[in-house]
Amino acid sequence: MIIKSLTVRFGAFTAVDDVTLEVPPGSIVGLVGESGSGKSTLARAVSGLVPYTGEIIGAGRRRVQMVFQDPYASLDPRMRVGASVAEGVRLSRAARRVEVERLLSLVSLPAELAGRYPRELSGGQRQRVAIARALGARPDLLVADEITSALDVSVQGAVLNLVRELRAELGLSVLFISHDLAVVRYVCDVIAVLHRGRLVEVGTTDEVVGSPRAAYTRALLEAVPRLGRR
Repeated sequence: MIIKSLTVRFGAFTAVDDVTLEVPPGSIVGLVGESGSGKSTLARAVSGLVPYTGEIIGAGRRRVQMVFQDPYASLDPRMRVGASVAEGVRLSRAARRVEVERLLSLVSLPAELAGRYPRELSGGQRQRVAIARALGARPDLLVADEITSALDVSVQGAVLNLVRELRAELGLSVLFISHDLAVVRYVCDVIAVLHRGRLVEVGTTDEVVGSPRAAYTRALLEAVPRLGRR
């Protein structure tokens, strides 16, 4: 997917300002910045949820699927897990049941969870269900918007590993949104830094983390907690 000169305005306020960014096939591109930098607005524009000007090449309702920050809010509490996962599946009823089991297996969840409600699952399990539901539409691009920030630290790593495994197994492209450079550094091939709606730096993870060019990027790196730091 290629984003060209993407701009999102809400009245007189410009939330995303002339952003150009590429997410190559099979890559994980991290979009990082502090709260209010425009990350989630850009994610929603790419997913077709907010109007924009500019051009998005390789996007479309089924080709791009979004996973939101809060899995409990994004899943219908009245629907069982299996029904939620099956929403994007376009198959016969019998084939859907098999596909739901396959999708749950892809995100390392047992098939018996299909009969449960979201309230009966842990936060990590709910986020895996949300990812499985997005994969049901067989997207080319998964937009992951702060998908670990609402989870306990103990399960964040497992979800990040899942994202990497899905990329390897499915050849999936991922636009990974986060305010946490430590998280982005772990999971992404490329990092794009957004500040006040504008891209200030784009490069490989090693380039951005090892030799940041923008002062804003250096400030974000300086804010990352380090063991033994006071």
